[in-house]
Amino acid sequence: MEKLPPVQKAYEAWSALAGGRVEMGAGVAHVGSSNGAKTYEVKWDGDVYKSNDSASYWQGYAGYPVIAVLIEQGKLPDVPDFAGKLADIDWNKLNKEYKRDYAAAAECAFDMAGLNDIERTTAADVAQQTIAALAELPIVVKRNGRPAK
Repeated sequence: MEKLPPVQKAYEAWSALAGGRVEMGAGVAHVGSSNGAKTYEVKWDGDVYKSNDSASYWQGYAGYPVIAVLIEQGKLPDVPDFAGKLADIDWNKLNKEYKRDYAAAAECAFDMAGLNDIERTTAADVAQQTIAALAELPIVVKRNGRPAK
C-alpha cells in the first residue's frame, strides 16, 4: 500500500469487529459506524478494495472499515482478546472532540474501556503489527461511490 492510515485506525476496526458491526458477503461487506449513524460499504475484487468511508474516500488510505474487512479475511493480524472492551466506543465523537488527534482519542478510549497497562501495551504492539502487515499487502484502495451520509 502506498498511503498508510494512522495506527489508531486499527483500534477502530477492532471496535467494529468486537461490536458485531461487520457483515461480510461475497465481494462486499457492510460496516456500521461507531455511533450507529452510518453504514459503510466495502467492495473488493482481487487486490482492489473500494470503500465509501471518509478516510478511504477523502484521504486515500484504508479506513477502519477496510481494515476490519482485511482482518475478517485473515489478511491482517487478529484482534486482541480484550478488544471487546472497545466495542461500544463512539470513535466519531472522540475524533471530533480531540480534533482528529487520533492518539489522544485512543488514550481517552482506552481510559473509557478500562484497559490496563498490559492491554494498552499489547494494543499498541498489535496495532503496529497490523499497519506493518497492511503496508506489505499488494492491495489498492479506491473510492466507492460517495461518502456515506
